[in-house]
Amino acid sequence: MAQKKLQRFAAISTFPNVLEYPESISGRWAGHFGNPNPIVLELACGRGEYTVGMAALFPDRNHIGVDIKGNRMYIGAKKCLTDGLHNAAFLRTQIERIHEYFAPNEVSGIWITFPDPQLRISKAKKRLTHPRFLRLYNQFLQPGGHIHLKTDSPVLYNFTKRVCHMYGLKVVEDISNVYATPGTSDVLKIRTHYEALDIAQSNQVYYLCFTLPQNLPAADDADEALQKLTRDEEEAG
Repeated sequence: MAQKKLQRFAAISTFPNVLEYPESISGRWAGHFGNPNPIVLELACGRGEYTVGMAALFPDRNHIGVDIKGNRMYIGAKKCLTDGLHNAAFLRTQIERIHEYFAPNEVSGIWITFPDPQLRISKAKKRLTHPRFLRLYNQFLQPGGHIHLKTDSPVLYNFTKRVCHMYGLKVVEDISNVYATPGTSDVLKIRTHYEALDIAQSNQVYYLCFTLPQNLPAADDADEALQKLTRDEEEAG
């Protein structure tokens, strides 16, 4: 297994659609893709199923999968090369540094698909819909740009709804059971490896789409209140 990981890391270093900790790429993604089309991110993309799937569904957009684990990213990046999906790329870096790679208004939308829900309350600040991450996204997301969360974790889903309420985020769409809802869009039918595992054993998939206000509350009293409410509600079950 270790040898296979090393082989994949060596391979992605040669892939033209994989950028590992690139310098001076902020504001220059149009040059990388060779067009000025809107950019959509998939954060914590894992094997990149959504990046691949959306690139095929929406050829008039550019799609970037972001993750730190290059051996997983290899799968999506290789498929894009094999399928000739030139509107897809992969960025290897930590999500905590995501704001370093995009200029203001450079990204039109963000997908967060089956991320680690960080179930321990002490780790709530690591949830990718926590306000500390939303403040990073706000530095490069276009005004009104949609953030999409798809998860099988009721904890993460309810936590994100709580964040939307407390921080004045506009909820565009809220689906508590994606596959039991008639008229599900094709983009919501894309399945990831982790979705198939059903780690949360919830037997349902949640979807939340929301936008950010121009100015999120500062990381002081609001975040402390969120942490307290999260602890109280999640400990209560």
